[in-house]
Amino acid sequence: MPGAGAAALARGLLARGLLAWALLALPPALPQPHGRPQVEEKEARFNTTYTDWVDANLLNIYAFNHSVRRNRTEGVRVSVNVLSDRKDLPVLFVVRQKEAVVSFQVPLILRGLYQRKYAYQEVSRTLCQPQTKAEVETQHFYVDVSTLSLNTSYQLRVTHVENFVLRTNERFSFNATAAQPQYFKYEFPKGVDSVIVKVTSAMAFPCSVISIQDILCPVYDLDNNVAFIGMYQTMTKKAAITVQKKDFPSNSFYVVVVVKTEDEVCGGALPYYPLSKNASPDEPVDQHNRQKMLEVMVSPTITSEAYVSSVLFCLGIFLSFYVLTLFIACWESCRQQKRKGLLAAMDSPSLDTASLLGHARSIPTSFLGHAPYDSYGYGSFGNGSSSSAEGVTDSMGSAEVSYGYTGERSLENVAGRPRLDSLSSIEEDDYDTLADIDYDKNVIRTKQYLCVADLARKDKRVLRKKYQIYFWNIATIAVFYALPVIQLVITYQTVVNVTGNQDICYYNFLCAHPLGNLSAFNNILSNLGYVLLGLLFLLIILQREISYNRALMRNDAHALECGIPKHFGLFYAMGTALMMEGLLSACYHVCPNYTNFQFDTSFMYMIAGLCMLKLYQKRHPDINASAYSAYACLALVIFFSVVGVVFGKGNTAFWIVFSVIHIVATLLLSTQLYYMGRWKLDSGILRRILHVLYTDCVRQCSGPMYVDRMVLLVMGNIINWSLAAYGLIVRPNDFASYLLAIGICNLLLYFAFYIIMKLRSGERIKLIPFLCIIGTSVVWGFALFFFFQGLSTWQKTPAESREHNRDCILLDFFDDHDIWHFLSSIAMFGSFLVLLTLDDDLDCVQRDKIYVF
Repeated sequence: MPGAGAAALARGLLARGLLAWALLALPPALPQPHGRPQVEEKEARFNTTYTDWVDANLLNIYAFNHSVRRNRTEGVRVSVNVLSDRKDLPVLFVVRQKEAVVSFQVPLILRGLYQRKYAYQEVSRTLCQPQTKAEVETQHFYVDVSTLSLNTSYQLRVTHVENFVLRTNERFSFNATAAQPQYFKYEFPKGVDSVIVKVTSAMAFPCSVISIQDILCPVYDLDNNVAFIGMYQTMTKKAAITVQKKDFPSNSFYVVVVVKTEDEVCGGALPYYPLSKNASPDEPVDQHNRQKMLEVMVSPTITSEAYVSSVLFCLGIFLSFYVLTLFIACWESCRQQKRKGLLAAMDSPSLDTASLLGHARSIPTSFLGHAPYDSYGYGSFGNGSSSSAEGVTDSMGSAEVSYGYTGERSLENVAGRPRLDSLSSIEEDDYDTLADIDYDKNVIRTKQYLCVADLARKDKRVLRKKYQIYFWNIATIAVFYALPVIQLVITYQTVVNVTGNQDICYYNFLCAHPLGNLSAFNNILSNLGYVLLGLLFLLIILQREISYNRALMRNDAHALECGIPKHFGLFYAMGTALMMEGLLSACYHVCPNYTNFQFDTSFMYMIAGLCMLKLYQKRHPDINASAYSAYACLALVIFFSVVGVVFGKGNTAFWIVFSVIHIVATLLLSTQLYYMGRWKLDSGILRRILHVLYTDCVRQCSGPMYVDRMVLLVMGNIINWSLAAYGLIVRPNDFASYLLAIGICNLLLYFAFYIIMKLRSGERIKLIPFLCIIGTSVVWGFALFFFFQGLSTWQKTPAESREHNRDCILLDFFDDHDIWHFLSSIAMFGSFLVLLTLDDDLDCVQRDKIYVF
């Protein structure tokens, strides 16, 4: 049919048109070689630049040869420059040599973050040097040049590398780029088992990578493969890697230097990509001349004898404290026995026997220029209205003890009384559940002037058990805390050793001395002082407790009714915390980094908190915080420390919340201290606050009832509000140190207040605590100087942290931070001794003559 034929013709024409359009829409075909490509082999010489061209039908081969000596290593470097801009049709260079083949394309495409592409037209590579057994051997290698483009011009040059073998203690300068990496060989001299490779640069950027690799082919010297083998570090201005001979069977290694395509890993800014306005996201970016000048030097490290001498030095320093303590104890014991014998011959009681392990003092008679305490009713429940005694009967009814607090009470009347320790009650609440005693607490604790006897009325055994819980709790916490910490840091160290990635741990690499699998043994060894001095403090406390218990057994009047009540549980907890600080600090320094910082600070918070609790307990033994509430508060502090470090950097909401919590906690604690715990936090608290403000400020303007307490709390609030404002405004990066500074400032304020009030009340500071205060203050000053040197910081990138690295300053083994460990452990031990001996002058003063502040 004619109509059907016309339709078929039209369909055929349409199909041919669509096919032609589709062919036109296809990309141009790649040039295909016409048959087998032509091969041109050329004899080539070193130090000659060859300018040539190549296309899809041509393969250029350059043949080189050079002499290799067994006792001398010379580097060979191939440099190429492709003059064409066609990035889609690169030129392929293949270097064929003995035992190795190196190939690379030009433009060389390297990738950065988010798969960004960077193209390099000029490429230089150093060839791996195969070993030879002959005295002299001629080795041949070939450079093949090929491409699929129509016509591409290029330049080729092969040269010998000067100073390819690094010399010991000699500096060598060189340049490197991302496409022109450099590496050099180093051979261990005889008698040298360990060296440190130091690389420096005057310019922080571009970021670079330093790698130590074994003498193997191929050498991984590009940004995308330098981390495959060996040890490596990122670098801005400084890098240092300690290399041990035992890790390299050939007694030699390569030092590889690679410039990275981007600076973000070193803390630099990430450039806008793509750089050109009309560039495609997939188009490689030309970084032009991204070059860095560096300087390398290899030096021997310390010998094994230096390790031994450093360990002995460390042990000698801290064991000398054991010897000194033993000497003082023996001297004071002889002095005490001589004085006791003299006083016994004179038939009079000893009034001044003081030592590190047993003490006494004379009785003060006035305070602030006023009459003696008894004129204010100190020691009398009736506040001077009567000198009769009020009977206090134990809940078990096993004994009756007369507790008459009068100003004229003598020690002779006290000595014959039965001890409370003989009573059978062991429950703390037995004393407080009696209605008359509860009423008595409310009256006594609100007196204008309190004495220690008013706040030391509970059963000694009850309080001993209460404060012993501090020790057992912290011992339990230490076990459960330390075991996973040790396991974790061992894993960290294993990862560092296996992967070779030295950016995981923030060491002071210029003074990091390895031992076994540990990368920085010196930073671990320097923590030994915390453990040894903490143990020594525990031994001193044990001796004191034994001496005190023996005095109780013989019904010694001084032990029963004189001096600050002796409770040793908090001291045991402090000694344990000092030992754990040493252990966990050592664990932290196995691999210090962002994820385990709390290992080093957790027990610092505990030590600061326990010291404040002990200072408060001295004059307030009955109303001090329980171990459970104290550790719960310290756990909350550690929780905020972790949250602050993880989320607090630049987070305004966090700083607002933390500052509010800080101020509210300060107000609540101030109220607790001012009213001696005689207040309640309930729904009526606002009504009572308004009532107090109305009666004391509006209705009649009266001063505070407890002036000294008010002065302390006002100063404390000013300091804490100032610290809260500083944190909210400045927002310091190191939140952990900021939080620790808050605790230390409050501890120092309370300690200064305690010293001032002690002196104002007519008490005195004996020789041993005075010397401890002076010596400890001096040591703390030097310790803080070394602490603020800042040899590394995990708040920056590993490369930026290494800019703060410094050489060793003591015995070529210990750095500034190790000195901080030494001095701070001694200072903490001295601080504990101050707390232990500060009130030794009160050991012969009746408790109703000791002022509470």
